[in-house]
Amino acid sequence: MFSQLSNRFRTSLAAATLLVAASAFPLPQAQACPLCGPAQMTLTEQLGAADAAVLVQWVGGEKDTEAKPGSTVYQIQQIVKGPKNLAKDQKVTLDRYRTGKVGDLFMLLGTTNGKELEWGSPLEVSETSFNYISQAPSPEAPPGKRLAYFLKFLEYPDPIIANDAFGEFANAQYKDIGQLAAQLPKEKIRKWIADPETPGTRLGLYGMLIGLCGTPEDAKLLESRILVQTDEFRLGIDGLMGGYLLIMKDKGLDVLDEHKLANKKVPFSETYAAMQAVRFMWTYEPGKIAPERMQKSMRILLDRPEMADLVIADLARWKDWSIQDKLMAKYGEGDYNIPSVKRAIVRYMLVSSKDVAAGGGAPQPAHVAHGQKLLEELRKKDPKTVSEAERFFFVP
Repeated sequence: MFSQLSNRFRTSLAAATLLVAASAFPLPQAQACPLCGPAQMTLTEQLGAADAAVLVQWVGGEKDTEAKPGSTVYQIQQIVKGPKNLAKDQKVTLDRYRTGKVGDLFMLLGTTNGKELEWGSPLEVSETSFNYISQAPSPEAPPGKRLAYFLKFLEYPDPIIANDAFGEFANAQYKDIGQLAAQLPKEKIRKWIADPETPGTRLGLYGMLIGLCGTPEDAKLLESRILVQTDEFRLGIDGLMGGYLLIMKDKGLDVLDEHKLANKKVPFSETYAAMQAVRFMWTYEPGKIAPERMQKSMRILLDRPEMADLVIADLARWKDWSIQDKLMAKYGEGDYNIPSVKRAIVRYMLVSSKDVAAGGGAPQPAHVAHGQKLLEELRKKDPKTVSEAERFFFVP
């Protein structure tokens, strides 16, 4: 679920009693599964959005000619939903010729445009995949019920079904997936993770699932995959790392620190995946590893200038004010003389200088006064960058 730097992690930062504008600091997206990759529209969602849905058989058609466009004829076999004038064995003719042979099955989804029903492109299905779609709980059903249904179809032999079941998990919130921990098929998940034929796009989910239900023995399997030395970009490795941390907690973080975060010889993608795994634990499982311990791991990445702006933003969001002087010393020097990094440092100082207790009355924390002091120094040193950063930094 974590592949490239993207706007997915660039939303607003909340700091203490103030709200910061959306451009100030990035936050991880909290809606879809955090370790599954991009969300997608699933078949049941398409079915739910349609006004009509039928199973049809290919009957025949006329191929396109220069004088006349082609057409294809289908015969309705089963009606899932639709207007009352739909009937079994009714013929449906669609523009454009589509190849097929008599008896091939397709699913048609239609929408009502005024009084007319307009059919979309036919989706080739088997009887099994059609039943899978038509019998699935609707998108309005409780998330736990829906996911329990799709759980049975992960890695199903029919690729249409397997891909769609995965898509349902990719769209689900982590808290809803977590409710299935007791129902997860551990043995199957272990085999999927170990199987080199398992698509890399699904490994992130399976790593997270085994993290929710697994044992230290499962962590050994994950560790063996994580520590493989490779120069290749590995899909799903962030999910395997996230699952590893769910099981091993601090001890697992020690391993990631040594082999992925502090080791500058590993590819950038491996380091970024480990960073995403730490972010995942902070956002979704904050009680499993102490905040101070995760802050320590993130600070390691301050020595990676290509990631510094993201790291500084996270440490500000995580209220780690221990690096104020370090960032000030690095500002504009060497690899830190990059506009995005300088803006991140300024915003870090802005947030630290406003991190006061709600309601007032409490003594001002030392980091607030120090942040204000360093911010004034930056204002003299680089007024343009400070002004640009402040422009998008608002206190309501």
